[in-house]
Amino acid sequence: MVICAGGGGIPTMYQKGADRKLIGVEAVIDKDLCTELLARDLDADLFVMLTDADAVYLDWGTPTQRAIRRATPASLADIGFAAGSMGPKVNAACAFAQATGKKAAIGALEDLSRIIAGEAGTTISVDGDGMVCAS
Repeated sequence: MVICAGGGGIPTMYQKGADRKLIGVEAVIDKDLCTELLARDLDADLFVMLTDADAVYLDWGTPTQRAIRRATPASLADIGFAAGSMGPKVNAACAFAQATGKKAAIGALEDLSRIIAGEAGTTISVDGDGMVCAS
């Protein structure tokens, strides 16, 4: 079974002083943490976040960049991933792994079957040996 969630829509609230009149408001819903919570509540066996990157990278955009293939939440805790990019995905994957003891993965849509098999993307689990990067 595949369950999907995403961002979008117009956030609203009831206007104060009006009789149940909805008005638009500014709000941000973190889609990565939202899907993590949904996956956890549904007791998913694996939580996969698909993006345009093939994996999570250390030193992204530099000559020393390297893909993280496997990691534990503890091994990722002190790494500063960009808030507008991989940061929320890594946080959500770590939260899922820690809360459930199951695996989470991040990678590219075209690699989905290989991500599920553990052959592509970045897999995060609590039972691992720290961090393994691609050579």
